[in-house]
Amino acid sequence: LWSDAPVGDVMGRWRLFRRAFPGFSAVALGHQIHGTAVASAGPSEGWIQVEGVDGWVTTAPGVLLTVTVADCIPVYLAVAGTGVALLHAGWRGTAAGILAHGLERLLAETGSSVSYVKMHCGVGICGPCYEVGSEVMLGCGVVSEGAGPWHLDLRQVLAEQGAELGIPQVTLSSLCSAHDRSSFYSHRASRGTDGRMVAYLGMPGL
Repeated sequence: LWSDAPVGDVMGRWRLFRRAFPGFSAVALGHQIHGTAVASAGPSEGWIQVEGVDGWVTTAPGVLLTVTVADCIPVYLAVAGTGVALLHAGWRGTAAGILAHGLERLLAETGSSVSYVKMHCGVGICGPCYEVGSEVMLGCGVVSEGAGPWHLDLRQVLAEQGAELGIPQVTLSSLCSAHDRSSFYSHRASRGTDGRMVAYLGMPGL
């Protein structure tokens, strides 16, 4: 939906969305910048569009949160029946603390305790496929052993951050966007030619 496509194409996507997600009347989508800004999406209908955000929080049923990914990790946070957050976590966002920002916003919006939060790291690039330099390892707080290059498991880094923040339930997808090119998009494996996948999370309305 976030595009410069002709109006007919965009409206066609909107109709497809409404058919696929009948319990949702609004979709939140941001122009991502690999930062740590997390926006709040309140009760609404139609599109909620914000520039420069890499995460969303909502306590409103019927609002579908989205982020786009193609190797970066979609991070899902939920307090059952109360609120959800969805984050776009590449290495820069992970290093800068988008998980902590998103969790803080979710707890503030829901008034809940971290002990009730569940976290899941979705489909993204796996460690063996993600070759990085020392600046990435250092930024993510991982010790660089040997002469490099090194391989970074972003999901594992995020899981460790989640545990340090006190999140009691953390699960990780085992699927790799670079391994399975028939099912997923990978920016790195395609050398930048692939499109983007949409990760989504929300609480259905009545």
